[in-house]
Amino acid sequence: MFRTLITGLALALGLGTAAAAAAPTPTTADWTLRDFAFRSGERLPALKLRYHTLGTPRRDAAGNITNAVLVLHGTGGSGRSFANPIFADVLFAPGGALDPATYFIIMPDNLGHGGSSKPSDGLRTKFPKYDYGDMVEAQRRLVQEHLGVKRLRLIMGTSMGCMHSFMWITQWPESAQAAMPLACQPVEIAGRNRMWRKMAIDAIEADPAWNGGNYTAQPQQGLRTAQDLLILAGSAPIQMQAAMPTRAAVEAWLARELPARMAAADANDLIYQLDSSRTYDPSKDLGKVTATVTWINSADDFINPPELGIAEREEKKMRRARFVLIPASEKTRGHGTHTQAALWQDELRALLKRSEPTGR
Repeated sequence: MFRTLITGLALALGLGTAAAAAAPTPTTADWTLRDFAFRSGERLPALKLRYHTLGTPRRDAAGNITNAVLVLHGTGGSGRSFANPIFADVLFAPGGALDPATYFIIMPDNLGHGGSSKPSDGLRTKFPKYDYGDMVEAQRRLVQEHLGVKRLRLIMGTSMGCMHSFMWITQWPESAQAAMPLACQPVEIAGRNRMWRKMAIDAIEADPAWNGGNYTAQPQQGLRTAQDLLILAGSAPIQMQAAMPTRAAVEAWLARELPARMAAADANDLIYQLDSSRTYDPSKDLGKVTATVTWINSADDFINPPELGIAEREEKKMRRARFVLIPASEKTRGHGTHTQAALWQDELRALLKRSEPTGR
């Protein structure tokens, strides 16, 4: 879900890569949407979207791009998050399931994240109160208007990107041939999942240094509590117990990791990111899905606990959906299993095969 959980926790615990060859370096560009209208009624004169690409578009006889893959990141991340070797060197390396020699891969920095427009650019809490609906609309316009892709070969996403994937295939059923949502549920964020998010937001806003969002220095007390909650939400119990079997090991890791996460965070950006899921709920539209879907969660995911039985219920609403629950093990990484591509790359290959156009 979180960029720091990918690059901090996963790499700190000594996770390796699964490919012999490294993935190529993405190309980065910016596109500006003029007078962007938000669902709140607010407007932004110029909304900048940063995006990263690999590969080259291929076109059919009618000139339509046929090989575009949209990959969507999680809360607090960016399109560059997918350059992580545990993801990129498995999927994007030569011979990988998403080899750029075959696919045109699009990895945007979502609204409010990375190099795209966000509160910390200057507007602070005067920045429009965006939600997931605004984020996927900006993605759609980038893909269709700017890059000229009418139909995606595949849309996949991790955590928040997983939820965005469900929004794409329910709001625009013909927009993608196949979808692979990783680490989420297609229902309203409620229960414990909303609770820890609200706790993190409240911790920041209760810090006197936050000052209604007009702080002169980051509200350290609030950010510390928020980052503590993020660490727990993304934790990998089996791996963490093995990697940090003593009190001293845990405290040494936390003493290194927490300051790094706090230094990279902006309080207003984080509040907006955590709260943007507040209107999410594609469950009522799952029957509209026409894409071939493989949806993957892991059994040790604190954010999406399998004991709720949500996935088994919601899967039945989609005509061509397959739900996969990866059992917890020393190889899984809790919520961060979504980035451990070696654990689910075979499912991705199978999805691409079973969603091939008829007659190909």
